[in-house]
Amino acid sequence: MDWNLIKTFLAVAETGTLLAAAEALRLSQPTVGRHIDELEAATGLTLFIRGRRGMALTEAGLSLLDDARSMAKEADHFLLRASGRASEASGPVRITASDIVANYLLPPILVALKDAEPGIDIELAPSNAVANLLARDADIAIRMTRPIQNDLIAVKVNDLAMGTYAHERYLAKTGVPETVQDLAGHRLVGYDRDMLILNGMKALGIEGDRSLFTFRTDDQVAYWELVKAGAGVGFGARWLARQTPELRRVLPDLNIPPLPMWLASHQELRTSLKIRRVMDFLREAISAMPLAD
Repeated sequence: MDWNLIKTFLAVAETGTLLAAAEALRLSQPTVGRHIDELEAATGLTLFIRGRRGMALTEAGLSLLDDARSMAKEADHFLLRASGRASEASGPVRITASDIVANYLLPPILVALKDAEPGIDIELAPSNAVANLLARDADIAIRMTRPIQNDLIAVKVNDLAMGTYAHERYLAKTGVPETVQDLAGHRLVGYDRDMLILNGMKALGIEGDRSLFTFRTDDQVAYWELVKAGAGVGFGARWLARQTPELRRVLPDLNIPPLPMWLASHQELRTSLKIRRVMDFLREAISAMPLAD
């Protein structure tokens, strides 16, 4: 049986509509519909009930869903094993990292990597979500928490020291906070729905909700640009703050734990020359950066 038919079946089952499945598979909607018709004809089963709200699995379709998922997992492993046997340092390598790391830390490193490995093409995927390396969302991930997925290899490459900062223009108008309690009289820049900063403040004895923040955004790059623009007091990497001379560190005694930086890839790719070259280059470059102070 054509594997593409089963892959389409799984996509429709998981998305619930022909259109969403077509977008996920990068196929046309008529092609997806034709695949389902062909699979139903081949199996002699009605797999979906077509309705106004989309495609609902029948009992027969539900009975095959776990098998289809198992086949998809095996197909992913097949591709990983095939990629791991690549003998040349050439072709694309997809790297995912947080928005801050992807925008501010990685670009000069990746330019140097390309100069050193001209046969390797770099695909950079900024994302704060934990990419599923098993499903090939990325070949290499840089994360601030140790990946816990099975079959991954991870190495700690540095620590990202954190601090509290405000633009000198803002501080000239409001004064410099001397204690944590003084922050109550200042404009704070925080995340919107992400609880990371609120949880960190709670650990430091500062209770409150998102209303504490005068400016709120979950976009890390926009967040940092707000701090640089003088929106108020915010939190960021010391290494990053040093790149903006007008920023002043406040509350230097505030003990914000550093963020560990982890480099991860799938163990099936450790025999791939291009992945190994990129992993080694990133490990050496990030480890050498003055990020921990």
